Amino acid sequence: MPNRSVYFVSDGTAITAETFGKSILAQFPGKPRLVRRPFIDSEDKARQVINEINVLGATEGKRPVVFVTLVDMTVLAFFKAHCRGLVLDMFNTFIEPLEAEFAVKSNHRVGRFSDVAKSQEYHDRIEAINFSLAHDDGQATRNIEAADVILVGVSRCGKTPTSLYLAMQHGIKAANYPLIPEDFERGKLPSMLAPHKKRCFGLTIDPDRLSQVRNERRPGSKYASLANCRYEVNEAEAMMKREGIAWLSSTHKSIEEISATILRDIKPDALAIY
Repeated sequence: MPNRSVYFVSDGTAITAETFGKSILAQFPGKPRLVRRPFIDSEDKARQVINEINVLGATEGKRPVVFVTLVDMTVLAFFKAHCRGLVLDMFNTFIEPLEAEFAVKSNHRVGRFSDVAKSQEYHDRIEAINFSLAHDDGQATRNIEAADVILVGVSRCGKTPTSLYLAMQHGIKAANYPLIPEDFERGKLPSMLAPHKKRCFGLTIDPDRLSQVRNERRPGSKYASLANCRYEVNEAEAMMKREGIAWLSSTHKSIEEISATILRDIKPDALAIY
């Protein structure tokens, strides 16, 4: 797919189209050019995007691939009739068979966030995000007992992005706390973590990768040296083993994979569908 363009077109945010589309594209080699076009909720807006896609296809010599989640049937029909890209209609691929199976029409609601302000799930996510930001990198210990999970590990191993992903996607109150050389000298977890050990989950990372990441932040420092990174990683892993804290390496795992593992081990009820 080296010179191929892929569009995500929706009458909402296009997040659904992009998420699903990227999952499918990940099955193929190459790195296509990705373009998101949200809020295409009229024929006039659709016409602008169609022209863009058609011109680009003629320029590149290959038709763009277009993932669409358009609920308005008039706009969808117009799009399909005039777009010369490969149009993959994601909603109706599933909605029409389900309407037949359930013997009921879907509500054809444009956008999945239209009544979000009234959603308890949305409120919980906002609260979890605020909690995770306040308890990032050990900067606050107040109310730490309210955490659903406390991520521990050396600096720059992926604790912060994982915490925020858990909060934003799952409404999980995730705190994170860095393990530092002073902790290794004492040979035990920081005192504030000890009472909450059952909710701790450890992250580790390959020392070579850690050194690379740290050198981007503090080039040439002892903090970023390979020898120091090896020391910290080895000590952190040894401590987590002694304390009975489950852990995994973030070196070759995505945030999504890490988060799914954490939820499975620490808060499995969060994976349930209600």
